[in-house]
Amino acid sequence: MHCSSPKMVCETKIVADEHDAIPGTKKESMMWSSPASSVALNPAEGKDVRKDAVFIREFERGDQAEVRRIFYEGIMERIPNTAFRGIKQQPKTQFLYALLTVMCFFVTKSVTLTCCAPLILMGARYYYSRKVIHTYLDCALHTDMADIEAYYMRPTGSCFWVAVLDGRVVGIVAAQGHEEDNTVELRRMSVDSRYRGKGIAKALGRRVLEYAIRNNYTAVVLGTTAVKLAAHKLYESLGFRRTGQSEDYRLPGMSRSPLERLFFQIRHSRYRLQLREE
Repeated sequence: MHCSSPKMVCETKIVADEHDAIPGTKKESMMWSSPASSVALNPAEGKDVRKDAVFIREFERGDQAEVRRIFYEGIMERIPNTAFRGIKQQPKTQFLYALLTVMCFFVTKSVTLTCCAPLILMGARYYYSRKVIHTYLDCALHTDMADIEAYYMRPTGSCFWVAVLDGRVVGIVAAQGHEEDNTVELRRMSVDSRYRGKGIAKALGRRVLEYAIRNNYTAVVLGTTAVKLAAHKLYESLGFRRTGQSEDYRLPGMSRSPLERLFFQIRHSRYRLQLREE
């Protein structure tokens, strides 16, 4: 399978939970404790660091395996979310599936088959969700997530950070600058599911905003197909405002066949945080 550059097709995928506010940030790196503590911690004060303190630093080569694991697990969560939770946001699809169920009864005259029709339709949604997202994941893991140093650490205007707790990488986020419109894109944000609810996602987002301000970008942008409302509340709490939404979004690897169109729909939202006047 041929995958284009992630600048072209591998869109931002964000998995995040709604969090409480966290302490402020520092210029180069940040360390803080969970929301129960309101004291920002200095990386130099190692002996005083609480066990639940989280440190955000730039990506290092040794982080590659854990970063890929967190990204992979975060994307895999999107399969049931897209297949089952996502249908709540698709009234037209709900109506179509109801119509197909009624047609099944009129064609077959079988109550048993008609009762099975919704299960068959949801099974097909899960199958196509898994198929499309696996293809997208394969694309990402063979492009930017295969060589983070080359895609994010070496190019000017881009960077990749990890959140570390007790010496373990528990969260990731990337920033990718776009010279044509002087914006920076927030990409690849994900937090290990075992460590959510500690303000890590919000802190990672703030790290990107801090980076954009220091480098004189006009705005921070992101695109997401997140289904969970909590993810969208997270962006809004950081100051982002929704600038557009598409109901006919195409992920890398989608064939757009009639069956795929019937059983896989995804909503793409665009967000922007204006930092200064253009």
